[in-house]
Amino acid sequence: MTACVFFDPSDPVASQPAVRWAVRELRDALAARDVSVTLGEGSASESVRVLAAGSASAAARAVLAGARAAIPDAPEALGLVPGSLGGRKVTLACGSDARGLVYALLELADRVTHEEDPLRALVPTRPVVERPANAIRSVARFFTSEAWDKPWFHDRSFWRRYLTMLAAQRFNRFSLTLGLGYNAPRRVHDAYFFFSYPFLVVVPGYPVRVTGLSDAEREENLETLRFISDEATLRGLHFQLGLWTHAYVCLDSPEVSHVVEGLTPETHAPYCRDALRALLQACPGIAGITFRAHGESGIPERSYGFWETVFEGIAQCGRRVEIDLHTKGLDARTIQLALATGMPVNVSTKCWAEHMGLPYQQASIRPFEMPVELPPDDPIVLAGTPEDEYRRRILGDVRPGEQMALSSTLRGMRRFLRYGYGDLLTEDRRYGVFSRIWPGTQRVLLWGDPAMAAAYGRAAAFCGSLGLEVCEPLSFRGRMGSALPGDRDPYADATLKPAGGDWEKYLYTYRLWGRLLYNPDADPETWRRFLRSDLGSAAAPAEAALAHASRILPLVTTAHHPSASNNEYWPEIYTNVPIVDETRPHPYRDVPGSKRFEANTSLDPALFASIADFADEVLRGEASGRVSPLDVVQWLDALADAASRALAAAEACAGAAANPALRRLALDVEIQIGLGRFYARKLGAGVSHALFRRTRNRALLEEALSAYREARAAWAGLAKRARDAYAGDLTFGRAPALRGHWADRLADMDIDILDMERERADALPSSDARHVPALPGAPPRVECRHAPPASFRRGEPVALALEIVAVDGPAGAIEAEVRYRPVNQGEAYRVLKMVGEGRRLRATLPAAETDTPHPLQYFVVLRAAPEHAWLYPGFNAERSNQPYFVIRQG
Repeated sequence: MTACVFFDPSDPVASQPAVRWAVRELRDALAARDVSVTLGEGSASESVRVLAAGSASAAARAVLAGARAAIPDAPEALGLVPGSLGGRKVTLACGSDARGLVYALLELADRVTHEEDPLRALVPTRPVVERPANAIRSVARFFTSEAWDKPWFHDRSFWRRYLTMLAAQRFNRFSLTLGLGYNAPRRVHDAYFFFSYPFLVVVPGYPVRVTGLSDAEREENLETLRFISDEATLRGLHFQLGLWTHAYVCLDSPEVSHVVEGLTPETHAPYCRDALRALLQACPGIAGITFRAHGESGIPERSYGFWETVFEGIAQCGRRVEIDLHTKGLDARTIQLALATGMPVNVSTKCWAEHMGLPYQQASIRPFEMPVELPPDDPIVLAGTPEDEYRRRILGDVRPGEQMALSSTLRGMRRFLRYGYGDLLTEDRRYGVFSRIWPGTQRVLLWGDPAMAAAYGRAAAFCGSLGLEVCEPLSFRGRMGSALPGDRDPYADATLKPAGGDWEKYLYTYRLWGRLLYNPDADPETWRRFLRSDLGSAAAPAEAALAHASRILPLVTTAHHPSASNNEYWPEIYTNVPIVDETRPHPYRDVPGSKRFEANTSLDPALFASIADFADEVLRGEASGRVSPLDVVQWLDALADAASRALAAAEACAGAAANPALRRLALDVEIQIGLGRFYARKLGAGVSHALFRRTRNRALLEEALSAYREARAAWAGLAKRARDAYAGDLTFGRAPALRGHWADRLADMDIDILDMERERADALPSSDARHVPALPGAPPRVECRHAPPASFRRGEPVALALEIVAVDGPAGAIEAEVRYRPVNQGEAYRVLKMVGEGRRLRATLPAAETDTPHPLQYFVVLRAAPEHAWLYPGFNAERSNQPYFVIRQG
């Protein structure tokens, strides 16, 4: 078997270094399948000829014209087109730019690797033309443990394979993140790379050193960083360096591993400026810097002089470097300081707090995160932090509220930016916005749902946003000095460990994120060929099993959220929230008021009701229309059942010959099925107990106990399944909620169940208890027709029309009200009743409410009776849609 790959050296796209590298990758993929490859025009004897070209080149235009195909004039667009050139058949691999051509060549390499006939894989049956849906498609990898992360940091073989994989899956950005080993510079043990500069560079004029760090090790660190950034650039990846901590003093840290010496408050900012400039000049492959500019960085909020000085280091480096500002506590003045450098500026928001929820931008934030109004003479309102205050605070003499003056949950004027996009999505913004999915929901178990990944690919462009950054699986492993002897691979069973390193377990996860962020409508074959080569005949049912299982924890994350902090809430290995006695110890601190299970809110309270709210609705006989906990119970049960059926089919296909990849997948799907059944039963127990607390009805208490015992049994089953497979202490931090094993969580459940059993003494028979109305059944199924306006003009009314097309089930007159607001999470929803005749309803948003710099968003509450209400558009069957409408300004 023979093939040739050729390009025109005068083609400005095809001659780029990244394209030359991709040509070699295709050559190597063919050689691995025993195909002899010629680089160049070759001869008439080659079975298949591949032309690599920029889409604007003469040769590409000729092939495209003959095939009646066209490549979009957009960055990173690609084409794979069968055609002819000079009377000979050829496969054109082309791109609108170098990155697009790299993707085309790597797509051919992927087909060659995974399809049965490597030569046939080079010839598409029809033209393939794609363009990216998102300008930013990023993966972040965190260095948070000296013991576990230094080995991969210095492993050049790993980096070549890892970065190649990212490029092949069409990620266009990689972020190496330093300084996130701790939430703040206090009680630090492992300080390696925490304040990063002195671990990498020597800055003339500053006598700065790190205890325990030799000159040779510092030089090796810099050389490794240069290597990583250069290798990323070679593959067409934008390399972003995250510098999340700028404190040089670690407070209350007597056991800190490394101490930075030689800095003072007076030299601190100039040193950071000059060190940053030196770092950028030493590593030309660094294309951007990410800053955490709020108080957890160690720099008191509103320290504008400090950040202005640091940003000068980028302005002085002599080339274009992106500034990315993490948005917690971010204000307009800090953004303006970044813009003043003349460099491109992006701001990166958290998506679903520090976790992963359903694939849309949440419609609301929790009430206690809304902006707080302070009097004008309040010290926090004062503009800026005077230098003497900065000096005092950087050395640890901090009064309550000062370090987090903007983002404090108690009094922060910008606290609504802690966990979302806040007010940043103005139509006239001069900065880019993208979202980051924090690694709080699923850290260990395999994730892979094409429908959800595609939906995130669509949601990432919300209101003109640039895209999405996902944090790699196993993020924060060994964080806060919690690493144990051995390596960071979580398996105890050596037969489950991937041969190429822990990250190779998640190759399917990376593939789905990268391909579907690039093109949410990608051909399923792009991931199915990988599954077939990895899992054989079990591929199709295994895909379905993992997809259903992967929807469980994001649904739980959305509907039930005891803490937005990933340091407290880890739904994958959940620390129990007590249903009965809220004084029982647990780690959840960020929700004010009751700490009982029923009081835990959703991360999107406009669309999801808490257990407490739902119980009150039942007793009043008035439904809010929000998704109820019992709806979530039904969804979780359906997902667990579907995953279980598909997994049984996959295991039947494989028989006794299941390979390690299928065994890993089956194990993690089984655990996620168990999690789905646990959360369904505990939510059900919570509803029954909440109604019992309000009525003292013994029957409800018995229902709660029965469901809770079933939940406990489900957890015990998944813990047993994981016992010998995973390490007994899966450490992602020092706190008990961030480490341990599933089996460790059973004791707290047992205590809670005993507390519930003791409540029998205060229960009343049904005849003496408060009456409980029947739980509402499903509302009538109603088909609606509504077309959102294409756009609106600021300060002018917006007319909305809704038609009730069909009703399946008993329903009288249907009422509707619009809930709307600007796309600004700091503003509450307004309510407007729809009016009309029959089933044609209308409402007009008043001009005063559209006088906003933001787009508008809205949804509709439909009501057929007091106890029957629901949301429109609501969720589709996969819960992969945006459950509200958005109108952009014209």
